[in-house]
Amino acid sequence: MRRIIFAVAFAAVVALLGMSSVGWAESIGENESNAYILNSQERDELIAFVIEARDYVVQQGKNKALNVFNDPKGDFVRGDLYIIVYDFNGTCLAHPYEPKLIGKDVINLTDSNGVALKRNMREVAKRGSGFSYYIWPNPAHPGAKELKLTYVVKADEDMWLGAGVYLPVQEPVFSNQSREDLVAFVNDARDFALNTTKEVALKAFNDKNGRFVQANRYVFAFDFNGTNLAQPIQPEFVGENRIDAKDSNGVEYNKDMTALAQNGGGFIYYLKQDPERNMTQGFKLSYVAKVDDTWWLGSGIYADR
Repeated sequence: MRRIIFAVAFAAVVALLGMSSVGWAESIGENESNAYILNSQERDELIAFVIEARDYVVQQGKNKALNVFNDPKGDFVRGDLYIIVYDFNGTCLAHPYEPKLIGKDVINLTDSNGVALKRNMREVAKRGSGFSYYIWPNPAHPGAKELKLTYVVKADEDMWLGAGVYLPVQEPVFSNQSREDLVAFVNDARDFALNTTKEVALKAFNDKNGRFVQANRYVFAFDFNGTNLAQPIQPEFVGENRIDAKDSNGVEYNKDMTALAQNGGGFIYYLKQDPERNMTQGFKLSYVAKVDDTWWLGSGIYADR
């Protein structure tokens, strides 16, 4: 709420000062992108809450912990924060606000933009811990689906748990048509790569004026070790190992996309500079696909702001 009030107040000041329309738009764009970023205190509190829950499992045992986590009035429901638990096969073990999910295999569950949220979070948990975005109903606002940043940890060899914070932004909606167009764009690039040499394909993908760059939609490519093979908008990254790259919320998007590609491809969210908005950060939905056993490629589209 504070972020929203600040943005409105700032816009009023800009108008009074007579700032140019271009400067105004760029400044507001920066404020809007900042609304996607969890401040350090909120992030630390989220991490501490999830670690506390993991330690509770270790100290009290799995059965007692799950009973507490499933209680909407229990010790691990604190305002917007609550614990969810899944095994590594995709079965829901705890969710205080969605009891109908308990005992069900939800590994292929997708959010409103086609993101396989449980599968993506599981891959993060396999690495030990980390952040992931998805859209989910907010129990504080019945019927409203909102963007959530969740921190997950591996509890033991059989299960993982997490909790998230709803971000103060409008639900990012990517239409079916825009997602279908994105998938077609990526598949076209993949087909091109499979029907020519890798060298020729990467040269085409790195050509900022070529057919694989369309406004702020472009093809990027990596090998499975994390080396950037194609990035027409930020060519300085080509040849670098970018596997540990994180967005402003700590989401390790290259690791996430590499795992997606290894498992057949799919959609994922992250924050990334938007070339159509003077490289200010935008919320991006990307689709990735495996080319062969050595490399993968993808592309993305940005949410309206």
